[in-house]
Amino acid sequence: MKLPGGLSVTEFLQEYWQKKPKVIRQAFPGFQSPVSAEELAGLACEEAVESRIVIEDDGGKPWQLHNGPFPPDRFSHLPESHWTLLVQGLDHWVPDVADLLNHFRFIPNWRLDDIMASYAPVGGSVGPHFDQYDVFLLQAEGQRTWHFGGRCDETSPRVEGTPLRILKDWAPEETVTLNPGDMLYLPPGIGHHGIADNDCITLSIGFRAPTVDDLLTGFTDFLSSQHDASVPLSNLQLDEQSNPGAISPDIIDQLDHKIRETMADKRLLALWFGQYATAPKNLDIVVPAEETVSEDDVEQMIAEGAQIRWNEGSRFAYHELEDTTALFVDGEQYLLRGDATPLAQLLCAGTEPDMTELAALASDDAIKGLLCRLVNQGSLYFE
Repeated sequence: MKLPGGLSVTEFLQEYWQKKPKVIRQAFPGFQSPVSAEELAGLACEEAVESRIVIEDDGGKPWQLHNGPFPPDRFSHLPESHWTLLVQGLDHWVPDVADLLNHFRFIPNWRLDDIMASYAPVGGSVGPHFDQYDVFLLQAEGQRTWHFGGRCDETSPRVEGTPLRILKDWAPEETVTLNPGDMLYLPPGIGHHGIADNDCITLSIGFRAPTVDDLLTGFTDFLSSQHDASVPLSNLQLDEQSNPGAISPDIIDQLDHKIRETMADKRLLALWFGQYATAPKNLDIVVPAEETVSEDDVEQMIAEGAQIRWNEGSRFAYHELEDTTALFVDGEQYLLRGDATPLAQLLCAGTEPDMTELAALASDDAIKGLLCRLVNQGSLYFE
């Protein structure tokens, strides 16, 4: 398996992933931007779309941030240069952008964050900074020069007077100019600064990992929902002690054992993580279908050769347990058994499942019912 541009996935994961930057020239030869600057501006005016404008010198203040949605006339009052429009989750709204993710399926679905678009006129940027996620920066239109290199962390000096975390006195190690179709991979913690050479659009394909806080708070909340957490602990053995104020080491050992026993269930960990990792980032796009379908409708559309597709904002994953396969879709779990288990791998392999394989499975009433449910809740749709 190869990355866009021809580099083998094995070489990339071993030598570059989360280790060092990689420039990939013409990863997408002849690439043309799926969206225009005008379309990005239109999306930034929509209530459901997360958007931002960053102005480098805003009335004498450095790197000022403005959050959307914006009124349409906002763009006629911007400076001629040195500003940037950011539109988050572009893959949720533009199918052609969502299709780009099919080139990055060598990274598990649960790591995906989204695709962000950055439009800037000449000189536009969001300042020198670093991120805590892996990102592929694909040049979609125009040219942008990237200065990058050097590990950064929370102790790195920052520019004052801006709500953004702009690096101060940062010295890049490399400089490269990207043309349409070129791509730059950056691992977490690498300082970088992209400056528009002219009117340009960059697509940022981002991948995140959960934080320790995510794991601790999310899983413990999930565990609490699985049991009656309000029941007091019982059977804590007490021994006679000389001072009533002492908390004995034995009590701490018993509490430690109880916590470890509660959290040691890997099945529950897998079920929580699948739901957590597939929870939709944007609740405004994964919404019930305007027209509900019946199981007979699903069967007929499959028989007629209609292609089923993920909602652009939906997330799919699965985990094989000892006796079942857990399918996770948009934060919900579905336990599949017996002849139904191949459905999980089929639906999770890509945005457009193989319809020949799906037709063979859909003769099962339970599978047909599940497909019907996923269509009606908005996670799947027929093209």
